[in-house]
Amino acid sequence: MNDKWNLFQKFLITQEQQISVTDFLMNAGIIVVLAIILEFTYIKAARTISNRRQFAGTFLLLAFTTMLIITIVKTSLALSLGLVGALSIVRFRAAIKEPEELTYLFFAIALGLGLGANQTLIIVTAFAVGMIILWGRHFIKGKNKAQNLYLNINASSGVANLDQITEIISSTFGKFYLKRYDENDNVIEASFLIDSPNTKSLTEFKEKAKEIGDGISVSFVESKSF
Repeated sequence: MNDKWNLFQKFLITQEQQISVTDFLMNAGIIVVLAIILEFTYIKAARTISNRRQFAGTFLLLAFTTMLIITIVKTSLALSLGLVGALSIVRFRAAIKEPEELTYLFFAIALGLGLGANQTLIIVTAFAVGMIILWGRHFIKGKNKAQNLYLNINASSGVANLDQITEIISSTFGKFYLKRYDENDNVIEASFLIDSPNTKSLTEFKEKAKEIGDGISVSFVESKSF
C-alpha cells in the first residue's frame, strides 16, 4: 500500500526536467514560418468580409504562445492541472463573426500544440496537406476578385430611408455590414462595408440609388488594410 502511495506521489511531483533550448528555438523558427504562410493564405484565400489582414496578424502570436505553454506544462502533471485552473479563471472572448475565422484560429492553435509536443514531422506534414486543401478549394471555385469597399451614402432627409438603402445593397452585393448611420432633420448618412465582385455591380447600384430620388450621393472607398 505504501509503495502505491509513494508511486502516486512521485507521479504528482513536479519534475525538474530541462527543456532543450536548441529544440525550442528550432520549433520557434518553424512556427514563425508556418504562421506567416497561414496568415498569407487567410488574407488571399479566405472568403470572409471582415478585416482579413488585421485578423490574420493574431495567428503568429497565438500559435507561438500555445507552443510556449505546451512546452512548459508537458513536463509536469502539476503544471498541467495548474494551467486548467488558470484557464477556468481567465475567460477569453473574441468577436468571431464568421465560422471561417474560428477554423483558422483552431489551425493556428493546432500548430502550437503539435510543435510544443515536439511532433514536428506530423505538424509540417499536416500543414502541407492543409495548404493544399485551402489553396485547391480557392482555385477550383475561382479566384476571388472581390474588393472590400466602404460604401458611403448621403441623402436628403425624406428622400430615402434605411430600409430602402439596405434592400438595394442586399440585392446588388449580397453580404454587407452597417458601419455607421446618422440621421437628422436635413440629411441621412450611412456607411456600409461590402464585397464588390466587379465594377458592373457598382454601376448597377448607382443606377438603383438614383431611382429612389435625386438627393442621393454615393461614394465607394477602398480600404487598404483589407
